[in-house]
Amino acid sequence: MNYKDILENARKIPDFKCRVCLECNGKVCKGEIPGVGGKGSGSAFIRNVEKLKEIKLNMDTIYYPSKVDTSIELFGRKFKYPVFAAPIGGLIPCYGERLTDYAYAKAIIEGCKKAGTIGFTGDGVKDEYFMDPLRAIEENESLGIPTIKPWTKEEILQRLRAAESKNVVAVAMDIDAAGLAILAKAGKPVSPKPVEDLKEIIGATKLPFIIKGVMTVKGALKAMEAGAYGIVVSNHGGRVLDHTPATVEVLPKIVEVVKGRMKIFIDGGIRSGLDVLKVLALGADAVLIGRPYAVAAYGGGAEGVALYTQKIGDELVEAMIMTGCNNLQEINKEIIF
Repeated sequence: MNYKDILENARKIPDFKCRVCLECNGKVCKGEIPGVGGKGSGSAFIRNVEKLKEIKLNMDTIYYPSKVDTSIELFGRKFKYPVFAAPIGGLIPCYGERLTDYAYAKAIIEGCKKAGTIGFTGDGVKDEYFMDPLRAIEENESLGIPTIKPWTKEEILQRLRAAESKNVVAVAMDIDAAGLAILAKAGKPVSPKPVEDLKEIIGATKLPFIIKGVMTVKGALKAMEAGAYGIVVSNHGGRVLDHTPATVEVLPKIVEVVKGRMKIFIDGGIRSGLDVLKVLALGADAVLIGRPYAVAAYGGGAEGVALYTQKIGDELVEAMIMTGCNNLQEINKEIIF
């Protein structure tokens, strides 16, 4: 199996709601929620991709070379690449009948583990959207990061205890899901969370806690005040608020203010190892990728997920060689044109 086979397999799935475009840029699927598109005009999803394209790289091949090291240490563990699968939940309503949340999580967790990285799992309107993926994590040496929606405090703590019981390496909350229309229509009580509530939630666990869905310096500082291990600079793939800036546009100012006091992940429109290099150069510690991982899981299962991760990793290595970077620590703003 190769990456082309994965794409062809995914395209052959009868009810697959993703069109498996040659470039996953949000233009064809805009406004398709439930589905895989961006909210409203789709501009937030589209802008994520377009603004990354605008960033150019400086080529430099005059330097002392060594074997390129793409490894990163997070959560007290070492990973082969700074590339992780983003959380996706509610697979049947958004992607089609082929994979349940458990089957999807199983492909993501097994595939990422095989490739030397780790996958985040999702949550949703039904309890099984969180608990079934958690089972897949447990079956794979607990190498996964469950993501909790901003439910009531009591429900968050229940999910947190369930995650702890599986000895996961970290836990996340996609706090920007407070604006997901799908959840509101289902009558699920999601809401924004004040710093005080986040402090209580984060203080209730010893697990590293990541807050996903931060798009401003103000938000990053609040997450830091709450005690987060890290944040994900994310606009939820453009699915919760139309007309937001791209994640890469807001990243530099957040990095400047955080100044290494908290880990910074970023998602939104990252489609290649070149894109990974660009955001690392702008100060991110690691990246999350969403929709393309879904295509890999549907088109190739765990093997497809591992192959896709390796593809992005190989592209990152090539880009690092061509910009004079032997390891992640050598990646900096100087390689940005």
